[in-house]
Amino acid sequence: MPCVIRRLLLALMALPLSALCAGAEDFSDYQVHTLASQLHYPWAVAELPDGSLLVTEKSGQLRRILDGKVSAPISGVPEVYYNSQGGLMDVVLHPQYTATGWLYLTYAHGTDDNNQLRLMRARLVDDRLVEQQVLFRAQPMKDTPVHYGGRLAFMDDNTLVLSSGDGFDYREQAQNPASHLGKLIRLNDDGSIPADNPHIEGGAEGVYSLGHRNPQGLAWDPFKKLLFANEHGPDGGDEINLIRSGSNYGWPVITHGKDYSGANISPFSEYPGMLQPVVDWTPSIAPSAMVVYRGAMFPELEGNLLSTTLKSKEVRRVVLDGIKLQSQQTLLSELDVRLRDIAVAADGGLYLLTDEASGRLLKVVRMRE
Repeated sequence: MPCVIRRLLLALMALPLSALCAGAEDFSDYQVHTLASQLHYPWAVAELPDGSLLVTEKSGQLRRILDGKVSAPISGVPEVYYNSQGGLMDVVLHPQYTATGWLYLTYAHGTDDNNQLRLMRARLVDDRLVEQQVLFRAQPMKDTPVHYGGRLAFMDDNTLVLSSGDGFDYREQAQNPASHLGKLIRLNDDGSIPADNPHIEGGAEGVYSLGHRNPQGLAWDPFKKLLFANEHGPDGGDEINLIRSGSNYGWPVITHGKDYSGANISPFSEYPGMLQPVVDWTPSIAPSAMVVYRGAMFPELEGNLLSTTLKSKEVRRVVLDGIKLQSQQTLLSELDVRLRDIAVAADGGLYLLTDEASGRLLKVVRMRE
């Protein structure tokens, strides 16, 4: 797409002028294949060593996909609280999966009046999960079916970071260190607390950072040794943050967004001791999952942050200069569909999940001559 057209599109979306064209090689030589369809609100995808794919469906099913065939639900998945944004969410493999066999799932558990985010691990044997272990339960319980967070990312030391949302009606809890709501949680792969977690006075077990609203994307960059998170703001104020141990990202004390009623949430967009985002998206694009692209198929994307979005129906490409925003680009908007998850395939292609009642698993690959 020519730069002049990009600039016009960005102006219409009220994005900053720093956003596009400079310093990023164009991404255009690709094609999109549908690998599977009729998935019920698929939420996350993970590639197994044999090339088959695990996909979670928000309503509580875990399925295995190979050669376009979708399995019956895998047994042994815990019962989920399926309502609104709650249900079965992320699935990731242990970094040494071939040796350990552990896979990790996040899900909502409970009832309308008392529910929480949970993390469990299990091993996959044939078409069933065995040796299930619940590793984390977010406290306190809440009575809202929204803002769970629920994303997972492994760091290089086999510690696991989990995003926990603020529960919407509980947004002040994001600043309460004794609460898991509105936090990022860091655990060892067995659910124990890492010895080098930050000491936050009065902090709940596992709290790694605070002041988050609804973090939907987590991405660890093994080359730069950096952790990034994106999150939904209210009406505007969506963000990408560079996550530092023990840091406070401000919600709801600081935000660039407004309440859905149009009222101000806070008079502050910055405050001492609270970190600013690397990227602010106002108006909102509703980011979901995020990856740092490291792969052979699309070298033009190397090191870029790629976020799927729900509201703007795109993959938003963010190019960084060090840890500062250099440029942005809208990718794959021609799909014209809400996108829930993105993952980098072993061959460097990109897996995408569409957020639909009859959702699809897509793969983006290099155009063949």
